[in-house]
Amino acid sequence: MAADIMDLSETRVPLRNEPVQARSTARLEGLLDAAASIVDEIGFERLTTAMVAERAGASIGTVYRYFPDRIAVLQALGARNLERVLTRVGDEVLRPEHPTWVAALTAAMDILVAAFRTEPGFRGLRVGDAIDLGPSSHDRTFKSILADRMLDGLVERFGIEDSAELRVRFEAVIEVSDALASRAFFSDPAGDERFFQLGYEATTVLLAPYLGDVAI
Repeated sequence: MAADIMDLSETRVPLRNEPVQARSTARLEGLLDAAASIVDEIGFERLTTAMVAERAGASIGTVYRYFPDRIAVLQALGARNLERVLTRVGDEVLRPEHPTWVAALTAAMDILVAAFRTEPGFRGLRVGDAIDLGPSSHDRTFKSILADRMLDGLVERFGIEDSAELRVRFEAVIEVSDALASRAFFSDPAGDERFFQLGYEATTVLLAPYLGDVAI
């Protein structure tokens, strides 16, 4: 299972031109950094390719070299957000210092909360499921990919019996926690801890029947 957690192939979004040199990769990262800063400032709804080009100090042609439109930019930014948290949460649930599934999952969710606070563009777009971003190369949403990777780690770490119903419940946990985290930052730039705590409580209620009732 651990190898699966490290596999990020499902998070890839096809680009018009894949960067093959370090300079091209840096240029692409610069475009996504620019998009992230714009999303932080005005939200994803108003983002345009022209804004991305201006913020990145690039030509509009450079943007279109990689992205056909603004939706593709948002898809790529959502995919990058997911990549940046996926390995960290996968590693966290496997750490031996977490004695229970609740402790492991709480620590992993703390990583997601930290991303809301510190990762540019994450609060507004999260992992790209905040809006309908149009056609994707994946059959699943990015949040479902995140849910599967986290649960894979818990199954391996604690010998939990896997099942289709557990998978559905775990994806529901991620959806609920994401919505509560978004609400936590609605009027509080630092994040209202009450909503984070409710997310942890909801997680325990939804999963305890399948994973065991363990106090946080």
